[in-house]
Amino acid sequence: MALIEAIRRSGGGVFRRSSLPVRNQRLSLLPTCRWSSCFVRNPSTSAPREAPTPLLFVSAKDWDIDSSRGVDKLATILSMKGFTCVHCDLSPPTVPLSDSNELMQHFVADLVANLRLSWQSPFPPVLFARSAAALIAQKYISSYSVTAMMLMGDIPSTNADVPKNLLPTPLAEFNFEPTFPIALLTTPREMDRLRTTNRLAQADVDLLTAEELGSQEALLKIEGWLDDLGI
Repeated sequence: MALIEAIRRSGGGVFRRSSLPVRNQRLSLLPTCRWSSCFVRNPSTSAPREAPTPLLFVSAKDWDIDSSRGVDKLATILSMKGFTCVHCDLSPPTVPLSDSNELMQHFVADLVANLRLSWQSPFPPVLFARSAAALIAQKYISSYSVTAMMLMGDIPSTNADVPKNLLPTPLAEFNFEPTFPIALLTTPREMDRLRTTNRLAQADVDLLTAEELGSQEALLKIEGWLDDLGI
């Protein structure tokens, strides 16, 4: 609650939405529904400038706890530097889905609905996702526009490498063309792995490393990347 109050005092907003399976979203009275949330942090009034392009952070902590690690802190810091930061934490459906593609469609539909309820901008966002939430991000950009995308942390080499407890069935590999700026940010050791196994790491994307993803070093890498993009 302290975090929510801090966001409200800073001019941000907190939104919560029932996260039922896509096919059951009309059954809003189900007692076992879960909730997704969307936190909007407005740029600090003390920031030297206000960036027009928003930053969208996607996580799903009830599905993969690592996807939300450090996201609130990062979004708060970047909002103090003049960015509108939107953090949507998505919940898996109450009734487990037996197909991985349907699960990804559920997460994307939940994300789109949260954004429509909580925030609108004429500028496509820069999308950030960590760990298994990288799958949600890649599914999202297959249908929706973004200005750029950064995947962070333990990024899956391939969809087949995602733990079976997260994906009930094999998920087809994404085949979108990286026609917009993409960056991968992870530890040097993880980057060595991605260079040999991940198709994005082998494409023309920015490869950034930091020993600790919650460190000042990582923050400077993110800020430098945004500066290079002119955002």
